[in-house]
Amino acid sequence: MSPLGKRFLQAVCLRAYRFLFFSKFSGKGEALVEHKKIIELQNISKEFEDEQVLSSINLDIYDKQFVTLLGPSGCGKTTTLRIVGGFETPDQGDVLFEGKRINDVPAHKRSINTVFQKYALFPHLNVFENVAFSLRLQKLPNAEIIKRVKEMLELVALKGFERKNVTKLSGGQQQRVAIARALISHPRVLLLDEPLGALDLKLRKDMQNELKKIQKQTGITFIYVTHDQEEALSMSDVVVVMAEGKIQQIGTPTDIYNEPVNAFVADFIGESNIVDGIMNEDYKVTFSGHTFQCVDKGFAPGEAVDVVVRPEDVDVVNVADGMLQGTVTSVTFKGVHYEIIVDIGGFKWMIQSTDFVDVNANIGIFIEPDAIHIMKKSEFSGQYGDYSTFSDEIEELGNSETVGD
Repeated sequence: MSPLGKRFLQAVCLRAYRFLFFSKFSGKGEALVEHKKIIELQNISKEFEDEQVLSSINLDIYDKQFVTLLGPSGCGKTTTLRIVGGFETPDQGDVLFEGKRINDVPAHKRSINTVFQKYALFPHLNVFENVAFSLRLQKLPNAEIIKRVKEMLELVALKGFERKNVTKLSGGQQQRVAIARALISHPRVLLLDEPLGALDLKLRKDMQNELKKIQKQTGITFIYVTHDQEEALSMSDVVVVMAEGKIQQIGTPTDIYNEPVNAFVADFIGESNIVDGIMNEDYKVTFSGHTFQCVDKGFAPGEAVDVVVRPEDVDVVNVADGMLQGTVTSVTFKGVHYEIIVDIGGFKWMIQSTDFVDVNANIGIFIEPDAIHIMKKSEFSGQYGDYSTFSDEIEELGNSETVGD
């Protein structure tokens, strides 16, 4: 096999790995099953101390879905969750539950329960009584309480822990108790506000799988808040990406990753090279001094656009075979691949490749038409996608630390 053919095969393997990752962990190998709407947010706005936290949010959430609100700190995702749960009241707009307005319905009267990052377990009660708490308040028969608590503890893999002191449990076990307590009253919707934030990395990943399994088994709608992109992509049926109090994009994990609507989404979800381009005509775009075939259409001839190329979709080739040429400025081994930073005309690209190249080497890069994604210009244009900014910040930090020493 020729060197170029070998590189092409390696690139195909990387792309296949990414597809299988999403299909395995997010169940996106098939279309979503359509369910009825359970929650509607209509033109929701909220201010705190004259600061606009949410601005005209519109969102439909369907029964039996795992929906994740994803975004950086301060984007409004937790406020959105609290408005759904009844802990906050919107300044404008309506919250509908199965078509009925519930703005004025208090939290305890909604068929919605919440699991917070701090589990808020009762330290003076054992595991059984923590889970049974809401059933005790309802004054259900003891036999019914015992039956339902045992079912819940088996669901969250805590069978045999009934008499354990909750203060003696691990963080993951405490979280399971909190989930069982929230689910035992059979809510229609479960809200989860960064519930894995206090766990270590391995336990966090284990609990991601557990939560998804519990959601599928119970059929309860989960609305999950996180700032962790991998967590959102691996768990969700639908991801709602938020920034600056607005919804930027709603879609499946594969849609969000492969078809971002603007530079913010492209940068926040995974790594992205985002460059300025000109859409010459349908299926033809010019960027970085070269005209490429692409798969996008519907733009005006000569329209300025943002062009996204994911690092794993760039093939490293000989300079003579490259559509673009550049100089390698850094190489980092990542286990499965090398992360390569390449200076192309003063713009630093990230490339992920199984081929090793040396720093200062001149290389060519080859980009297939389906690896190029075209986006409309937005307020986020020019803010993301150049890896020289990151490198410069690290270099300045290193210099300042050296001076301080």
